[in-house]
Amino acid sequence: QVHLVESGGGLVQAGGSLRLSCAASGRTFSGYTMGWFRQAPGKEREFVSTINRGGDMTFYADSVQGRFTISTDNAKDTVYLQMNSLKPEDSAVYYCAARRGSTIATLAGLYDSWGQGTQVAVSS
Repeated sequence: QVHLVESGGGLVQAGGSLRLSCAASGRTFSGYTMGWFRQAPGKEREFVSTINRGGDMTFYADSVQGRFTISTDNAKDTVYLQMNSLKPEDSAVYYCAARRGSTIATLAGLYDSWGQGTQVAVSS
């Protein structure tokens, strides 16, 4: 498994931006497909975005399409989630996840490793 540590969460006003980072260690980062998920209080964990190990294939949840951008820096073993035009409904704990292989996936159960999460709060 790969060890993941998220950072970059915080409190921001609606319409603002945040960039989340997820640093990986323990295994070769480039061998993994990465994903971001989020979980709001009282709700199930939901898919946000995923990127394949080559960085040339991405997929987004409809709720964040056009506002969020996922990217990777394999040299730094880090995946990013740039979040723009944030809305109060984006408030949640955001989790980074990794799965071995090159196929992107939206189901949480397909991911092997998870970070501890970083809190994002968007005020109206």
